[in-house]
Amino acid sequence: MTAQILDGSSVATQMLASLRSAIADSVLHPTLATVLVGDDPASHTYVGMKTRRAASVGIATRAVTVPASASTDEVVQVVAALDADPYVHGILVQHPLPAQVDERRVFDTIADRKDVDGVTSASFASMSLNTGGFRGCTPGGILTLLDHFEIPLTGRRAVVVGRSPILGLPMGMLMLARDATVTYCHSRTSDLAHQIRDAEVVIAAAGSPQLVKADWVARDAVVVDAGYHPGGIGDVEPGAAERAGWITPVPGGVGPMTIATLLTHTARAAGVDVTPATDATSRVRSDAGVPGSSSNDR
Repeated sequence: MTAQILDGSSVATQMLASLRSAIADSVLHPTLATVLVGDDPASHTYVGMKTRRAASVGIATRAVTVPASASTDEVVQVVAALDADPYVHGILVQHPLPAQVDERRVFDTIADRKDVDGVTSASFASMSLNTGGFRGCTPGGILTLLDHFEIPLTGRRAVVVGRSPILGLPMGMLMLARDATVTYCHSRTSDLAHQIRDAEVVIAAAGSPQLVKADWVARDAVVVDAGYHPGGIGDVEPGAAERAGWITPVPGGVGPMTIATLLTHTARAAGVDVTPATDATSRVRSDAGVPGSSSNDR
């Protein structure tokens, strides 16, 4: 059996078409500011992709490049200036940042209303407690992709391999809000193979090439590979497609959804009326359990 494909490229294309129409019908002019620290070639490539996609839907961009030698204070000052600019609606700080820069402090400088990448501590708290705010673009995009293909999460055993504050941690919380039973794992989990073999949904987001072996994947499992490495290699061995029920391609799975989600958030931050079909990234069940707040928290 060969897995069915969770085609992120096609879903993202539909999202961008709807977004382009919504912006064209609006009198508002969304602007996304990108902050790139240093001259890492991969980061330049990613920012360039996002800029081109933004232009294709009618979102203006403002690129700010900061020297690789910049201090935390210098990067914070750049972000604070963009926060204060009324013509900037969303701010994207391209990560990773150079080692001498305190990434968390820089992220947390971004105003909540402009945190379209969902990277601040406040955004994570809001997402975890289902109190609003923007979600991380990659976990939000993954949830949209699963929704599009009507992949159920309620009651299913889900394993998230990865614990980053902008992908692994929020991904697990989003699935928990959908009533999945979530286990967090990582590259140092001693029984990783066992955990994955028991999972009905696997989110591979450890940033380690082919960490998840094909024969670990349960028959008919849903596999989302959020890794990308040179040569089009993901965090999951390609042979997993012969065992899984559904799987994302690399590339063409998670990446396009991340960018489409970022641009949707930017339009919303500017006040554009984004329809529910376009804005599936913000959908969380209204009766999802919030700790200490309802009978669903069991």
